[in-house]
Amino acid sequence: MDIKFENPDKINGKLTLVIEESDYTARVEKALKDYRKRANVPGFRPGMVPMGMIKKQYGEAAKMDEVYKLMSEGLNDYLTKNNINALGEPLPAADSEPADLSKPAPYTFVFDIAVAPEFSVELTDKDELTKYVIDPTEKEVEERIGVMRSQMGKQVTVEEYATNDMLRGDLRELDAEGNTLEGGMTVTEAVLMPTYFANQDEAKKFDGSKLGDIITFNPKNTYQDRTQALASLLKISKEEAEKIESDFSYQITDISRHQDADLDEEFFKNAFPDKDITTEEAFREEVKNNLTAQFASTADSQFHVDLRKYLEEKVGKLEYPEALLKRFMKLRNKDKDAKFIDDNFDASVKELTWSRIKSQLLEQFGVKVEQADVDDAALSLCRMQYAQYGYGNLPDQFYEQGAKEMLKNENQLNNVIEFAVENKVVAEAKKVVTLKEENISWEDFRKKMSE
Repeated sequence: MDIKFENPDKINGKLTLVIEESDYTARVEKALKDYRKRANVPGFRPGMVPMGMIKKQYGEAAKMDEVYKLMSEGLNDYLTKNNINALGEPLPAADSEPADLSKPAPYTFVFDIAVAPEFSVELTDKDELTKYVIDPTEKEVEERIGVMRSQMGKQVTVEEYATNDMLRGDLRELDAEGNTLEGGMTVTEAVLMPTYFANQDEAKKFDGSKLGDIITFNPKNTYQDRTQALASLLKISKEEAEKIESDFSYQITDISRHQDADLDEEFFKNAFPDKDITTEEAFREEVKNNLTAQFASTADSQFHVDLRKYLEEKVGKLEYPEALLKRFMKLRNKDKDAKFIDDNFDASVKELTWSRIKSQLLEQFGVKVEQADVDDAALSLCRMQYAQYGYGNLPDQFYEQGAKEMLKNENQLNNVIEFAVENKVVAEAKKVVTLKEENISWEDFRKKMSE
């Protein structure tokens, strides 16, 4: 077997592999003997089928199988032994014809190889990066307590309407004289929140209203161009709602008001079920501790971002075999068009570079990502996902179960592993680089990050 590799521009490689008949003859003979041992042919005992019959029935298939095996082995062995850092799988060369195995040998296979551009990156104590330290203020603690009290509050019935209250009542369509329209629309248990009316003149009609009061208003004016909201209120189609012009009467049957949770032991327990908190002082301290941890996590996430940016700038722009990588992208996204490939190419290359940077740094640090690292990464990602939806203080078993489900999902698993690798790189980088601590308020930190 003869192999030739050409790589004139260092990133677009072409590998030509030629297989002669002598390369596969012995392998085919062995394969056919194995076929003969297993062949179950009526009239012959196992292993006694004439070899001529075996060759006639299985010879061509055995040859093709062994040729392709030789091709794959030769290709992989060459790339490994010659330290060719190929990106993705070798692709059949776009400018060559497939080998016709129905004809006599030799068979020539030509592959396009996307070769990774070379670079070297390392971190030392000469590299300086900022580590933000954010301490929560009393105002921020108070704001967080306000949010928690609101989230854990309840609806109570009151006698008189005020801003932000929710009304429930009965709607009746009126005629031009203000009387109930015979055969007109009636909606019971209709819910209104005048605070959010598009027309505030209509909203003011409800100011100071009490249980049992009857208010006359115009739903069309109230919702203006929000036709779908009007249709939902009147329980009709959007097309029907567009034709509504009448005034309606609204008799209030219930006024519901949100009431924040009281600062009592029940609230403390609901807010932190795993903590034994009985006093307001201890509760405020726990809220502060949670904010401190949240701010530290956010600052750490920003360190991830800053470290990545620093390393990408250190490496600089790399030249990749664009045409070949776009062929890879197309093969992996067969349902996407050329525009999708072009639009996402730069981002894909950016992620590829970052992945290669991380691999080099892991090698420099002499560490590996273990299963425990992947498990921790899944748990962290699960906590972040719950926090995005406002569930930041759930019992640990919720996060642990979510992490287990994440690791079972093949698509999510790849993301978890990449996150684990990044966490490992960041943790090791902190031990190596010079960290310049900067104390900063949460407000100033957010402003800096948005710039």
